[in-house]
Amino acid sequence: MKAAADQTTSAVPLSAAPHRFTLRQRVVLRIIITLGYWFIRLIGPTMRVCISQEEGAQETVDQRPLIASFWHACIIPATYMCRNLGIRVMSSNSYDGEYMGRIIRKFGFVAVKGSSSRNAVRALLGLRRALQDGWTVAFSIDGPRGPRYKVKPGPVALARSSEIPLTMFHMAVERAWVLNTWDGLIIPKPFSRVLMRFGKLIVVPPETSDEDLKRYERQLQDSLDRVREFAEANVHKVGSPEFSYRG
Repeated sequence: MKAAADQTTSAVPLSAAPHRFTLRQRVVLRIIITLGYWFIRLIGPTMRVCISQEEGAQETVDQRPLIASFWHACIIPATYMCRNLGIRVMSSNSYDGEYMGRIIRKFGFVAVKGSSSRNAVRALLGLRRALQDGWTVAFSIDGPRGPRYKVKPGPVALARSSEIPLTMFHMAVERAWVLNTWDGLIIPKPFSRVLMRFGKLIVVPPETSDEDLKRYERQLQDSLDRVREFAEANVHKVGSPEFSYRG
């Protein structure tokens, strides 16, 4: 399940020129990236994880190609659970997006530069090429700045143009620090129980009209809300016969 990702990533383009930061920003970036990487690397193996699926959901974490969506709040446990799978992700050009993008690259993800507000078309084209090459792509779908728990249209439009199904998941953590940030970022405490819940796959037909895309956006919203509610309501059961450990 945790097979190493193919290191040939040149088919997925980054932005034409690197974003430039001040000397102070570069120093802070280096510190944040180093601390963030080692925190995830040390805390990740202590998480007591169970994987749960709705009927019709993806069968394994490494199944591909798929278009995955999850809430930004659970990006830390998701980074560890989906490490070394070569998953392509949209990475913001912002300062915050830069340090998160560099951290996840250390865990085997491949960044495609763009965001919901800037360079979105270029990034979506890069993600579509990645899907054609057989890779899964993933969206922290309410990022980079919210609104929290609100679906954006990118994944649904990409599903229509690529004919690849939408998948979605949430990771609930029983014991965590929750930051006072726009996303309520979840930082797992050591040896926390974690429930990763996948929702039923959604197929968006290529003939879907722009009007009908809104219906699929609502369906994706409902699915993400449903898996989050399920995971948060049942995470305390992880380790029981109903929810045995998987990772």
